[in-house]
Amino acid sequence: MGHVELPESEISGPVGLAGAPRPRTVSNRPRSQKFDRLPQGPTVQRERSARTGPRNRPGRYLPLVICFDLFGLGLPGWLVLRTDGEPGALAGAAAAALVWSGVRAARGRYSLRAPGPSAGALTASGDWLLLIGVLAVLWTVADGSIDPAAAVVALIPGLLAATTVSGVRQLPRWGKRRTPRRVLVVGEAAGVDRAVRLLGSRSDHEYLVVAAVPVGTTALDCDAPVPGRLAPAPADDDASTVLGAAFAHDADLALVIPGPELAEERLRRLSWGLHDGGLELSVLSHLSEIAVGRVRPTSAAGLTLLHIVPPLRRGPQPVLKAAVDRTGAALGLLTLAPLLLLVAAAVRLTSGGPVFHRQIRHGQHNRPFTMWKFRTMIADAERHRARLAAANENDGPMFKMRRDPRVTRVGRLLRRSSLDELPQLFNVLRGDMSLVGPRPPLPDEVSRYDERELRRLAVKPGLTGLWQVSGRSDLSWQETVSLDLWYVDNWSVATDMGLMARTLRAVTDGRGAY
Repeated sequence: MGHVELPESEISGPVGLAGAPRPRTVSNRPRSQKFDRLPQGPTVQRERSARTGPRNRPGRYLPLVICFDLFGLGLPGWLVLRTDGEPGALAGAAAAALVWSGVRAARGRYSLRAPGPSAGALTASGDWLLLIGVLAVLWTVADGSIDPAAAVVALIPGLLAATTVSGVRQLPRWGKRRTPRRVLVVGEAAGVDRAVRLLGSRSDHEYLVVAAVPVGTTALDCDAPVPGRLAPAPADDDASTVLGAAFAHDADLALVIPGPELAEERLRRLSWGLHDGGLELSVLSHLSEIAVGRVRPTSAAGLTLLHIVPPLRRGPQPVLKAAVDRTGAALGLLTLAPLLLLVAAAVRLTSGGPVFHRQIRHGQHNRPFTMWKFRTMIADAERHRARLAAANENDGPMFKMRRDPRVTRVGRLLRRSSLDELPQLFNVLRGDMSLVGPRPPLPDEVSRYDERELRRLAVKPGLTGLWQVSGRSDLSWQETVSLDLWYVDNWSVATDMGLMARTLRAVTDGRGAY
């Protein structure tokens, strides 16, 4: 039997969870009867419509939003280009407006659901940077006659308009955001602990764990309520136990984790009982850290297959990424030239030694290159590193100290503001680095990498990346590796633009920069 006997309960007969009666099924019948026992859920369906309601509000304002994007960028852009005397002003503005709308659509800005809390200036800035990258490539291919500086100025009103629309869409009249899914986790103890821990550690999803039903008698490490357990072997009351637990905790989704004790025919029969009882079911895949856009569900011979699209290594997106990198680095060096000179003077005048710090790092495919930074430490800092090894605050091969005595006074300011990283724009222009990617490691760090960690070097290292916007040095080594591996397998040009937009907030916050 898969239920739990509770002698102190006032309910007569076996129960599938603490204090709640197990719905009557054929499994409650006397065992002496000779007939096939088919799995069957409760005969009464749960009524959920009164609580949850529709999850998405119809997009009756969606055509207005699209038109606002088109005219909000196209009309001011045409006026700016026409005032500047640029030839082909109307055609250029129309093309930019269409590309802008396409970028917004590709990044899900026209979704029927209301935008999340991250929508607004930050996401609009990411879309706008992607627009500039796409138009730069089109301008190069078409050999356009419009002045690039005038074109960038003409695109600024579109960014302001998109930011305004994103803010308006967050108002109550656009409908409520998605209702959290109340999740009951079902599976073996180790899998349940992992799922509960990961779902509870992040807030960028809609799943709220309310209880767990483990398989077997192993105790859980997580603090989720356990209203019942399934037996190690398949039992007739598997479905009723799970349904009773879901009813007791008002769960609207069962997240089932397959394993040796919950696989194939048992999982199939459990799904029948849960669906017959009115409970939705999700099955947790053993694959992790894969962007949903790379997953293609299909079926063959009655089998459910998940086709995983390979990571982007060839095709138009890597070409576009390279073009955006070189263009962005060149524009950044030109625009920031006065700031670079000011920082160089501050480094030179406040401490003896060279302005720049050159360091050998490892890049894509483990190729070494010389990385440039503004010097933030004393001139002979590398000679003192050995005696500071015991004070390393990082739990991996990377060396980090929150109060490193080798850092100069100006160096602390440069590190907190990330201004010391700006010379790496030269590395991006040379092709050694990208604007977005994993952190470039030192040779001694790479020498201690295992096979998993070496995969970080499958793409070019970046000036910024997930590590930069997720806490930087405050992250553990394993958290840093996990973020880099996610980027290696799931990057796209749209993802890069979003990360560059988020970098501004991370730099302003300064968290983890030391």
